[in-house]
Amino acid sequence: MDRYAVIGNPISHSRSPLIHRMFAEQTGEQLTYEALLAPLDDFAGTLRGFLDQGCGVNVTVPFKEQAWQLVDSRTAAAELAGAVNTVQRLEDGRLLGDNTDGKGLVRDIQHNAGFDLRGKRILLVGAGGAARGVIQPLLEAMPAQLCVVNRTVEKAEQLAMLFRDRGPISAAGFDWIEESVDLIINATSASLDGELPPLAPSLISTGHTWCYDMMYGSEATVFNRWAARQGAARCLDGLGMLVEQAAEAFLLWRGVRPDTAPVLAALR
Repeated sequence: MDRYAVIGNPISHSRSPLIHRMFAEQTGEQLTYEALLAPLDDFAGTLRGFLDQGCGVNVTVPFKEQAWQLVDSRTAAAELAGAVNTVQRLEDGRLLGDNTDGKGLVRDIQHNAGFDLRGKRILLVGAGGAARGVIQPLLEAMPAQLCVVNRTVEKAEQLAMLFRDRGPISAAGFDWIEESVDLIINATSASLDGELPPLAPSLISTGHTWCYDMMYGSEATVFNRWAARQGAARCLDGLGMLVEQAAEAFLLWRGVRPDTAPVLAALR
C-alpha cells in the first residue's frame, strides 16, 4: 500500500492524517498516511528515510524552507514561494517539491466562502514564509491592490519587490493608515500566542470588510474576535485553507481531487 506522511515539529496536533484518510475513503484510493516528528536538527534524515519507501510527504513548520532546498526540482508555485509543503517521489527516485498553501487559501476564500477576489483591495498582514507562499495565487486572482504590511517595513518591501512584475503589490508598515479595504488576511502566527497585529480599526468598514486568519483553533482566533468587534462582515479561519491545500497535494499524488466539503464539515 502506498505510504504518505506529514513531517513537522511539533506534529501531534496535526489533522492531516485524518484529512487524508477521509480523502482516501471518499475516492477509493489505497494508501496510508501518518504523522512523523522530525528532530529539529535532522529534518533531512527523516524526509529521506521515509521517502526511501514512501510516495510523498507534506511538510509543516518549521521545515518548509529546508524542504525547498532538499528537493531535486520544484513547481513554479514552490519556486516563487521559497518554501515546499508537498513532496512527491518520482518514478526515478527524484524528489519534486510543490507549495499548495496559496492555492488552498484562494480556493477556500473564493469557492468555499464565495468571496470573489477580482478587483478587491487586499491587506496581507505579515512578511514571513506564510505570506510569501500565498502572494502569487492571490495576485493571479486579479485584485485591484495587494498591500503587504509588516512590523519591519523592509521585509514587506522585499516581498513586494520580489512579486512586483506579477501584479499590483505594495508594502507598508503597521502605522499605515488609509481608507478601509475589502479583505484583511492575517498571515502572521500571532494568533497562536494570543497576540494581535497592531492594525488600525479604520481598515475595517462595518458590514463590508472580510477578515481571514490563516491560523485556526477550537475557538475564534484573537484576530477574528478583534475583527468581529470592529464590525467585519465575515471572519474566517484557516481550517478551510488546511483542507484545500491538502486536496491539492492529494491531486498531485493520486491524480484525483477529492470533494473537500464533507471533510471540512466533519472537521467543523
